Amino acid sequence: MSKCRVRIVVSGRVQGVFFRASTISIAASLGLGGRVRNREDGSVEITAEGERDKLNELAHWCRQGPEDARVDDIELEWGEYLSEFDGFTTEF
Repeated sequence: MSKCRVRIVVSGRVQGVFFRASTISIAASLGLGGRVRNREDGSVEITAEGERDKLNELAHWCRQGPEDARVDDIELEWGEYLSEFDGFTTEF
């Protein structure tokens, strides 16, 4: 398995619907490290590191998100694994 990094920007109705909390739960269950934050434009940005197949699972989940979310679009940007994170957190 190869480790890498992905930056995911999720657009739609994704703030105020527990998207960040749900992301942390999903990412932890997948064994990923990273952070999630709300952006001023109303989107949610996720930076995650780990096994590529697990990152793909996270990206797939992001296409729907939690129950009350409405995801209009996601952007993925793949990068090199940097071993930057210890666990998964919310950034304010």
